[in-house]
Parts: sequence; structure tokens; C-alpha cells
Amino acid sequence: MKYTFLIAAMAPLLPGMAMAQSGPSLSLAAGIGGIYQPEYFGSDDYEAGVTGGFGFGHLRIGRLEFGDPDPNAVDLGWRPRGSIRVIRKRDSSEHVELTGLRDVDFSFELGGGVGYTAENFQAFADVRYGVIGHESWVGELGADAIFRPSEDWTVTVGPRALWGSGDYTSTYFGVTPAEATLSAFPAYAPGSGLVSAGIEVGAQYELSQNWYLDGTLAWNRYVGDAADSPIVQDDDSFQVSLIVMRRFNFGR
Repeated sequence: MKYTFLIAAMAPLLPGMAMAQSGPSLSLAAGIGGIYQPEYFGSDDYEAGVTGGFGFGHLRIGRLEFGDPDPNAVDLGWRPRGSIRVIRKRDSSEHVELTGLRDVDFSFELGGGVGYTAENFQAFADVRYGVIGHESWVGELGADAIFRPSEDWTVTVGPRALWGSGDYTSTYFGVTPAEATLSAFPAYAPGSGLVSAGIEVGAQYELSQNWYLDGTLAWNRYVGDAADSPIVQDDDSFQVSLIVMRRFNFGR
């Protein structure tokens, strides 16, 4: 079975800072699970694969303390964030319809932004750069209503929007003149702009003190130059994931 490894780790980078007297300690959460999504951006065929998750919790070094050692604590207000996304390689030999197009290498996006959290609402704005792979810029905006139907459940739902630079859209949605002569696609040169917009539903269920499930259901629609790309076979993209997460504490 082919797999796609995609991480969208958008936990707070420095949720807060305080003065502490104890020894160093670190807490974080990491996990692995399954994902079902399009085989590549714009595909109308779907595949199951492997995905992962990561979340920063708490860090104490000497007299400095970042975050909260309580995993159930809610940090209200404005906070800086870290943001990561991993995009699987697009291998044209695996898709007959892409014959003649160049392969697109595995990409690792790294960046950050700012987020705001209230008791029943959260929002974020992130910017990432493809430090490995596409070597271009993307930006992401999102907001969520937060529901807590019980002590074990947290549910979020809200809109998402993804912006991409011209290099990004050319990498995943463009067709060069040379590729056009070898493929069934006409030459196409997309510009920078909004790539997609949609809605994401997330759910977290506490299994125990250290284990929890993190699920996501997302729908996005390609817009603008991305939607006009001859590579895009379906403007609508769906994604479902379920990750088993484990909290880790070191030095406590």
C-alpha cells in the first residue's frame, strides 16, 4: 500500500513564560495514525496512508519556564506558534494521467505564526517555507469554534484558507512548455494567490492521562489559478485522519 506522510503540527511554540527554580524538564506529545486523502494535489483518486502528529507542551530550563505542565490547561490570549507540514513526493510514473510531467520531490515546510485562544474560540495565521523540496512560501489562516461536550471530548470546527507563492503554485499546478510537449496537458503558468479554502472539523478524545485520540475531517476547494490548472481533476478535496497520541514527560 502506498503511503502519504503528512504532519500539520500547529501547537503553540512559546505558549507562555514564567520564572522557575527547579531542574530542567520537557513535556510533549507525539503519535502516529492513518490518513485518507487524494493521491496528489488535484487528484480525484484517493489513497490510505500513514500520518503523524506532534504537540509542544512544556519546557523548563533553569529559571525560565515555557508553557504549562498541565496538559489540560488552556492558554488564553495571543501566543506565537510553530507550524510544520510534510508533503509526499509526486511520482508521475505512479499516475498514468501525469505521464510526461516531472516528478515533484518530497517537501518539508517549516515556519510559524501567531494564534489567539479564548474559552470557546481560537484563530491562527501561519507562514511556512519549503526548506526541503519546493523551496517556496505558503501562508495559512484558520479559526475554530471550540466545544467541550464532556471532560474527555474537545471538538473544533472552522474555516481554513491556504495561500501559495508563484513558485509553490508552479510546482504543484503548473505545466512547463517542455512538459506540454510530452504530456496531455497544455502549458500553464499559475501565479501566486489563494490556493484553497474550506472547513476543518477536529476531535480529541482522552483515553487516559497520557494517551488520547486526535481525529480530523477536512474539506477544501481549489480556487483561483490552482482550480484552473489542467492537472486538477476535482476542485473538491477531502481528508480524514485519526492519530493515536502519547504524552511524554522528561525530567519531572
